[in-house]
Amino acid sequence: MAVSSHLVPLGTPAPDFALPSVAGPEVKLTDISAPALLVVFLSNHCPYVRHIESALGAFTAEYAGKGLATVAISSNDVVNYPDDDVPGLAAQVERTGFTFPYLVDSSQEVAKAYAAACTPDFFLFDGQRRLVYRGAFDESRPRNDLPVTGELLRDAADRVLRGAAVPEPHVPSMGCGIKWREGNEPEPVTFLG
Repeated sequence: MAVSSHLVPLGTPAPDFALPSVAGPEVKLTDISAPALLVVFLSNHCPYVRHIESALGAFTAEYAGKGLATVAISSNDVVNYPDDDVPGLAAQVERTGFTFPYLVDSSQEVAKAYAAACTPDFFLFDGQRRLVYRGAFDESRPRNDLPVTGELLRDAADRVLRGAAVPEPHVPSMGCGIKWREGNEPEPVTFLG
């Protein structure tokens, strides 16, 4: 069943993290010094991720040269979704050519801190690590016949990299719900304002 992302309030600070990467080394939020940061929650098994993963890899490689740092985080329960364990994620990196760190959130606490709801789920932060965009890569979905362009995220990244605001409304991302371990499901998310 498809799930939409939460519209976390703009201006929210990026929650801290220190997570192991699929390649081995730990990556911390404080290690990243770039004019903009994209944190994207991904998985290997989800058809919504598979639908955009090649275009996402190309987008992040192109925008790395413009000042956008990217990290991906997988938070899914790997007992019930073994394709999302490290070997599956490593195969995904190989298949897609991802050049960004792919991190493993085995406690699922980072996903909760970000209020991540689905894969893919995109959070774009400015140089002060304040949320400026949370929404979809584009409006393409499996079986809707729209081309995968990344136009919504591309527009947001262009704006933040030139110091401009990303006007609302933001189109929520849609994908497979995060696969929470039994008993580890987050409380329902509500935002005031």
